[in-house]
Amino acid sequence: MELVVPAAPEYLSVLRTATAGLAARLDLTIDEIEDLRIAVDEACALVLGPQALDGSPELHAVEPGTPAVPARSAVPAQPVLHARFELVGAGLLVRVSGPSQTLPSRDSFAWAVLEALVDGLETGRDEEGRHWIRLRHDGPGRG
Repeated sequence: MELVVPAAPEYLSVLRTATAGLAARLDLTIDEIEDLRIAVDEACALVLGPQALDGSPELHAVEPGTPAVPARSAVPAQPVLHARFELVGAGLLVRVSGPSQTLPSRDSFAWAVLEALVDGLETGRDEEGRHWIRLRHDGPGRG
């Protein structure tokens, strides 16, 4: 399953809900569902980059002209947050990408949280230069 939402914090709830729904279908415990939901939320926040707290576009940290979903009309493309959920055996892979031009250092608190919540963690850049984070949860009873 793939979801593409505008690159704005108010749309993270859609991705958290999708994560929890898929995790519940894998028969994960309540704690495992919550861990995965928090991990996806944290990964999305990292690839989203710093955001304005008041919602003003002038303070929004997304760079103008950031690659996004190709426009089908003359309206310029807006930055997006892309999430792909893939069922793998009894587990789940989640790959998120967004407009952030940089990610925090791997020794930051955000990365420590992610590593504690999932079984695998990878990062990279896509063909459009956007950062992505892939989370792996191996399934029920992982730990």
